[in-house]
Amino acid sequence: MSGSTEEPVLLHRAGRAAHLVLNRPRAINALNHDMVGRIDRALTAWERDPAVETVVITGAGERGLCAGGDIRAVHDDARDGDGTASAAFWRDEYRLNARIARFPKPYVAVMDGIVMGGGVGISAHGSVRIVTERSRVAMPETGIGFVPDVGGTRLLAHAPGELGIHLGLTGAQIGAADALLCGLADHFVPSASVPHLLEDLAAHPVRDALARHARAVPQGELAGRREWIDGCYAAGTVEEIVERLLDHGDPAAKEAAETLLAKSPTSLKVTLVALRRARRLGTLEQVLDQEYRVSLAALTTADLVEGVRAQVVDKDRNPRWSPATLAEVTDADVERFFAPLGARELGLAPGA
Repeated sequence: MSGSTEEPVLLHRAGRAAHLVLNRPRAINALNHDMVGRIDRALTAWERDPAVETVVITGAGERGLCAGGDIRAVHDDARDGDGTASAAFWRDEYRLNARIARFPKPYVAVMDGIVMGGGVGISAHGSVRIVTERSRVAMPETGIGFVPDVGGTRLLAHAPGELGIHLGLTGAQIGAADALLCGLADHFVPSASVPHLLEDLAAHPVRDALARHARAVPQGELAGRREWIDGCYAAGTVEEIVERLLDHGDPAAKEAAETLLAKSPTSLKVTLVALRRARRLGTLEQVLDQEYRVSLAALTTADLVEGVRAQVVDKDRNPRWSPATLAEVTDADVERFFAPLGARELGLAPGA
């Protein structure tokens, strides 16, 4: 799909369906604060409109639904600002994630192409999540000195076995079959059929439209790797996980270990704790409250600025993490990310 105007979110109606089209194709539709507000206002109008039976979200351009949040803006705010702009963005973004999960009408997310970070937040909490053979889904935050957010720690924590721990720590991209296996998507539709599906959603209930276009998904990779993933990632610490991966013998396990050793040591340790705590938290709202604490803490670290610099700004792919090794990251360093915020809490969960 191609965007036809400079509006960052295009809204249109087609029969019984209302459409949100993210329209920043040059940035792979990365989310900014303005876009979050536009989506939220559209959902408010459509929730109240009896003529709207289905909401559909897609991305303009050929590259993907959404590459994530606007991390350049977060980088600049962390480096040069006081963090208030990022805190306000995340507050509204996480509230939108929770709203999507509770939206009372079918919310159809077409997760074609790249769907990462914040893109997962506006799609994988929806009630109908469609992937294609082009889908590349990931929560890659540990590579930029950040921690999975937008409710991603809840989604990953409830993946089978230790798959979510593997994906959250490595930031690995997965295709359609593995997204279905991990509970991040519901249906596979070939990309060539997506335009026809969208046409049918204008005239038919979601279930009937999907029945015309959903297909069996081609085989993925993770199911065949469960043995070493579940065994290695069940370890108590990131250091032990790396050790088990290196000792396992499977080349893919060694590759995963090498991937981990290139990530922010602090982000890895905080992510492991966040995922395991998310397993015990009862609701998405509780998890989002936790993620907000973690995100605000990450905003004050050197690793977030350095990670975005290395991966996105200068693109030298050579971040200098601080601390530089897993052994240097203490339990107290990790626990600081989960400290209560007092009056600054997100407060989505009842009684929070």
